[in-house]
Amino acid sequence: MRFHLTRFAVATRFTLIEHGRNRFAMILVILFVPVWTILAYLAMPDTPARMRLRATGEALAPRGNELTSISGALNAVTLITGFMMFAATFSGGGFDRRLAMAGYPRAHLVLAKVTALALISAAVAAYATAIACLVWTPRQPLLLAAALFCAALTYGALGVGFGCLLRREVEGMFAIVMTSIIDLALQNPITSSGADNPLMRYLPSYGAMQASTAAGFSTSPVPGHLAIQLTWFTGAALIALLGFRGSTRDCLPALTSPPGPQSSTAGLPAPRQAATPSAAATDTEAH
Repeated sequence: MRFHLTRFAVATRFTLIEHGRNRFAMILVILFVPVWTILAYLAMPDTPARMRLRATGEALAPRGNELTSISGALNAVTLITGFMMFAATFSGGGFDRRLAMAGYPRAHLVLAKVTALALISAAVAAYATAIACLVWTPRQPLLLAAALFCAALTYGALGVGFGCLLRREVEGMFAIVMTSIIDLALQNPITSSGADNPLMRYLPSYGAMQASTAAGFSTSPVPGHLAIQLTWFTGAALIALLGFRGSTRDCLPALTSPPGPQSSTAGLPAPRQAATPSAAATDTEAH
């Protein structure tokens, strides 16, 4: 047990150090979350937007700027966690492969990444919830924090998957940005007339969007939609796990496999041959 705890603690420490070195992500957390949330609240009109919340079946008329600030908070949280997990996975892929080839348990590496993702998601979700509560007063702040946390987990797992499967950094960044924008823009009734379309329930942050909207404008708990979001996280985590396993596969058996009958001398120089008797006699006669 002590062996596993030590390996897990070491892997977690190195993972958190890798995230701490990403200063650009730290700046995004500190500045992007409040700027995006506050701008969404101030720039959008406060005209009530009539909508039916599918999570509870209630007919609501929230203010447009408050509803957009929820969408902005979700967008900021998902972008930041997805970016941080992608950057750490992409830049540390070579190190993870070397650790795995040296015999470091891959299960401990995976658990370390999950732990780091949970800590980052909790910190960013709590920060975004605090900013939202400073701008306006949601009815269920804890539910809002839980919805943001689940959305951050989902996009963080997607970031790990993109970091394992994609070959260039720009590809992963583009995939995260476009996924988050399309996902949340289509669900906001202020910016999309098709927000009530049944297809919206298949988007990655549908559960979080429904739960956060209920947290802002309703007093009804919606544990089912948090469960939907956690289901998305489970699927994204499975993809990330398969990608991580493929990128850290053990190449040692290919290097230490027993040589074949012809490969034993393939890379060795040919031995020098001694002179034949006839050649030696001819050389003596010449002298």
